[in-house]
Amino acid sequence: QVQLVESGGGTVQAGGSLRLSCVATGDTFDRKLLAMGWYRQSPGKQRELVARISDGGRTNYAASVKGRFTISRDNDKNAMYLQMDSLKPDDTAVYYCNAGGLLYNEGVYWGQGTRVTVSS
Repeated sequence: QVQLVESGGGTVQAGGSLRLSCVATGDTFDRKLLAMGWYRQSPGKQRELVARISDGGRTNYAASVKGRFTISRDNDKNAMYLQMDSLKPDDTAVYYCNAGGLLYNEGVYWGQGTRVTVSS
């Protein structure tokens, strides 16, 4: 099994920045992490893709965050990051870490989420 733990959420004013982290523990060898990604869910909305990154570093972004958010990973640390700049109130959501899938397909492992609130 793989456990994913997110951190870095909080409250920030519009235009500000936050950096989310996700660390994987447990059975992380044998490439079980594969591609990793960030998803978010706002109240009353379905969970949506934010960005994904392959184990080789290729990326896939949602149109709404392209140019403002940057996804990265450190395979040696089993960690993934999301640098969020120029934040907007619409970015307010619980952000979830995902692993075990492919670049365009979510995996089976999920974190518990970290809340991001952007005030206007």
